[in-house]
Amino acid sequence: MPAAGAAATDLTGQVAWVTGGTAGIGLAIARTLLAAGAQVVISGRDAGRGQQALARLAHPSASLAVGDAADPEQAHAMAQQVIALHGRLDIVVASGGAVDEKPGLFHEVSDAHFTEVYRHQFLNRVFPVRAALPHLRARGGCVLLIGTDAGRHATVGETLHGSLGAATIMLTKTLAREFSRWDIRVNGLALTLTAGTEAYDKVMARGDWLTALYEKAVRRFPRGRPPLADEVAQAALFLVSPQSAQVTGQT
Repeated sequence: MPAAGAAATDLTGQVAWVTGGTAGIGLAIARTLLAAGAQVVISGRDAGRGQQALARLAHPSASLAVGDAADPEQAHAMAQQVIALHGRLDIVVASGGAVDEKPGLFHEVSDAHFTEVYRHQFLNRVFPVRAALPHLRARGGCVLLIGTDAGRHATVGETLHGSLGAATIMLTKTLAREFSRWDIRVNGLALTLTAGTEAYDKVMARGDWLTALYEKAVRRFPRGRPPLADEVAQAALFLVSPQSAQVTGQT
């Protein structure tokens, strides 16, 4: 007989769409949801990278949708592809986006960079949820927004990340209240550094000022290391599973 915890995280019969699911945290979450029994559609902008991700997942319940989640038309097209494949949608995990390796003071950040990061780290959370909402309303479901802990603490040089992180946290709270009428839960994960990802390994191998910044942050973690992507994925599983049925609006 399975343990009560295992039964509470059983996602058999449910369909999940993981944006930014072709690498990093999104890929780790997709792998964990597959192990819990869900049908999982991962999405990303690069078809080749998506095929590589499918090969890494190596699971018959995994499939790929290619598109830019920050583009409303492409987000709606991907949501329709999920429905065409599985006939339903129960879970949306909004992850991924451009990695900003240029923290700087507000007056030093270019207008173009502000626009780029806003598009790929905030709008790519908004438009997949908008595209999925008509399908989630059919039977209820869960939304999980992956954000940044920079939205909780004011840090010099992180105006861009901090403001977008705070916006994602408030988006989570507000959508949770709006969507409760349809039995849709909305929660978030606000992360700092996450090890076990290509982006993290790339920064740590650079040997420059950004590596030094990461190393300083690592030393501040209580256990002397940041969480692994697979550990973040376990938290994500809890938040989209029946085990957290009474949890919504939380980050």
